[in-house]
Amino acid sequence: MKKITLKIIAVVALLLIGFLYYYIYLPVINIHSPSLWIFIISIFLILAILYKILYFRTAKPIIFKGLIFTSILLFIIYIIGSILSSPIVNAKKYQALINIKESDFNKDIKQISYNEIPILDKETAINLGARKMGSMVDMVSQFEVSPLYTQINYQNRPTRVTPLNYGNFFKWLTNRKEGIPAYMKIDMTTQDVELVKLNSGIKYSFSEPFNRNVKRYLRFKYPTYIFDDINFEIDDNGIPYWICPIRTYSIGLFGGPVLKKVILLNAVDGTVTEYPIDKVPTWVDAVYSPELLISYYNYYGTLKNGFLNSVLGQKGCLKTTEGYNYIALDDDVYVYTGVTSVGGDKSNVGFVLMNQRTGEAKYYTISGAQETSAMVSAEGQVQNLRYKATFPILLNICNQPTYFMSLKDGAGLVKKYAMVNIEKYQLVAIGDTVSECEQNYIDLLSKENLASNTNTELKEISGKIVFLKEIIIDGNTQIFLKLENNNALFSIPVKNDFNILNYSINSNITFKYQEQQPYNIITTIK
Repeated sequence: MKKITLKIIAVVALLLIGFLYYYIYLPVINIHSPSLWIFIISIFLILAILYKILYFRTAKPIIFKGLIFTSILLFIIYIIGSILSSPIVNAKKYQALINIKESDFNKDIKQISYNEIPILDKETAINLGARKMGSMVDMVSQFEVSPLYTQINYQNRPTRVTPLNYGNFFKWLTNRKEGIPAYMKIDMTTQDVELVKLNSGIKYSFSEPFNRNVKRYLRFKYPTYIFDDINFEIDDNGIPYWICPIRTYSIGLFGGPVLKKVILLNAVDGTVTEYPIDKVPTWVDAVYSPELLISYYNYYGTLKNGFLNSVLGQKGCLKTTEGYNYIALDDDVYVYTGVTSVGGDKSNVGFVLMNQRTGEAKYYTISGAQETSAMVSAEGQVQNLRYKATFPILLNICNQPTYFMSLKDGAGLVKKYAMVNIEKYQLVAIGDTVSECEQNYIDLLSKENLASNTNTELKEISGKIVFLKEIIIDGNTQIFLKLENNNALFSIPVKNDFNILNYSINSNITFKYQEQQPYNIITTIK
């Protein structure tokens, strides 16, 4: 009886351990999942050990050896499958994972108004979100801000969104019925932070400890799906969703990760909708993770002449630079990163834009400074202040590919802005505002004869001043004026041309200006 009881206890313990392992680690039931292979191999090893312990004296060697042999065999298959799935024997297949096209920079990347330029990086967004949360006395004791901060294009504006999380397990207990009451939304151009309160709270999140946890909820619904990085987004009506891409493997057992489907999980009510990758709604932005897209390009760039060449000779091998950022184009979000040679060259040979919704990739042949060199160049202009540059974003200023970056102090606050010419990175413009930085940069390009052929051609106008007002913006005095028989509004920072102080209403003036929105920028007063 004791032996039977011991066996029952052992079986129950084994089943309990298996259930807890599955519930906690959520291995996917899919032959292409490495975690499933490790799970099964571990089960056979545990069975062998338990059998040896329970039947120490009467154990049959053939059973014990059979269990050990099975685990070893599965491990060998796993190793062989990994090798046969790797770029070592599939270089051409890996290189074909991305469909990349060479494109024209000035055609694809139009010059945008300075009030559309995202001036915040993720770190700054996190700081702003934390400060906003700290001011919400009714919530800060129960909830905290998630560090996700997905960048999206919301109503044609670059925006970061992130949900709140329960503060801890006990705060989850007291709030789980109503759910998480809000999410954070940050405008990347104006730095406006909004805590968006919901009529019905978020019930499905990563801070849920049990069945409403996003990963566990999806695993129980889709036990065979391998999920890629899951992102938080909001639709055009501000309803929060989890964007859940489904990963499959196109090369052997574990190689060539591709996305074929996407599941949209409503974070409020838990409803799920499955889409083929080419049918995903256009409001969705973050399907392909930056890491997956960058890995695609690195396979493409390094495996051009086979695997051995990528390791030994490295002839013609290219790779992405360290770091990336985002660009909003045509209501989609693209991952931007520079491209350089594998040999350790400190310059870029071009850059690549990769669409996070469709996976489409575009390559632009533009040689110039790497992003890190541009960051150092910008920091050098304010070295006495010890500001640190954010990772650049790519802009088109006067048909010149340009790095734009914010300059932050030690507390992480944005203090100044910089624009650096990619091809001639010694051309650096600094400004206290984005508009001032842009104007200083345009002036610098004009002096170098680089802005003569531009989308923002300067125009000359003369007339009598009928409206003149002095306004201080971000600590800088700007003069706004209108001319007789002209409804356009013109502006010039006083520091750019002190001659403007000699003019008043009814004065005649002649100047050149750049067409801009919401007002035109005066560049030269005659």
